[in-house]
Amino acid sequence: IPPFIHGGSQWAVFQALFGGGKAVVYPDFDAHAVWEAVGRHGVNVMFITGDAMGRPMIEALGQRDYDTSTLVSVASSACLFSPSIKEQFLERFPNAVIIDAIGSSETGFGGMAAVVKGESHVGAPRVNADKQTHVLREDGTQVEPGTGEVGVLARTGHIPLRYHNDPEKSAKTFKEFNGIRYSIPGDFARVEADGTITMLGRGSVSINTGGEKVYPEEVEAALKAHPDVFDTVVVGVADERFGQRVAAVIAARDSARPTLGELADVVRKELAGYKTPRSVWFVDEIKRSPAGKPDYRWAASVTESRPADETADTEIKGATR
Repeated sequence: IPPFIHGGSQWAVFQALFGGGKAVVYPDFDAHAVWEAVGRHGVNVMFITGDAMGRPMIEALGQRDYDTSTLVSVASSACLFSPSIKEQFLERFPNAVIIDAIGSSETGFGGMAAVVKGESHVGAPRVNADKQTHVLREDGTQVEPGTGEVGVLARTGHIPLRYHNDPEKSAKTFKEFNGIRYSIPGDFARVEADGTITMLGRGSVSINTGGEKVYPEEVEAALKAHPDVFDTVVVGVADERFGQRVAAVIAARDSARPTLGELADVVRKELAGYKTPRSVWFVDEIKRSPAGKPDYRWAASVTESRPADETADTEIKGATR
């Protein structure tokens, strides 16, 4: 479903074609059109980019009846696939395999995990990675499993040589440690005790509040558990005391306007108190790239263009740092 500027779409289509299968491609995303195509073509496997496609699709199923009897798997990659949306897919397709995967244009496929009902409580995926995917410290040494230490996701093996005509960006992404070349696109992660990798988010959009790092995706996932939040992007805004505070730009359902206190109650069920949004801006629609990725620069510009619709005191009641 994602456009071909998304590497995952290219790999999914080529895999189907090289295996002698059929690939169904549509030029524009429309949730109802997707389900019509599933029934018309007898689609078995569907590839989406997280909530940007998953949420309107699962809601479209509740509005009309579609033939989805041929669907055996839904795979998501490249964008946040929040727990609340995963749960809805599992309820609607109890016999299908729902996949959350990681990868990038710079690394290729990195790992995947089958979604289990009631198991996921964080926004980013926790995946079984292949032997060429690692989590590294700044000095290139590998993060040990189960320590809770955060490092950067890196991949070896068949990786690109460089970005075309961009030596500076190439030097930052493609590095060599102890004679081994790595592709390091900038995603933070940790290695769990069982060897699985939990993705935390892109370092370039992380929020530093009072010396603590907050990854927008985990807050976005928690916020989407609120019934009035249709879509959201989380960014950092200036704060005199903590340097930055967590802020949410939210597209709510209909004319709903959940308060910061209500949003904080939902977030605190999954995350520490300091990760709750302290300011909120409401918009009609969240701006995303054609591939479904959130536009964090746009969200930051929204926060700069006008005062927040609601701003909390420095500490939200009941929050702990």
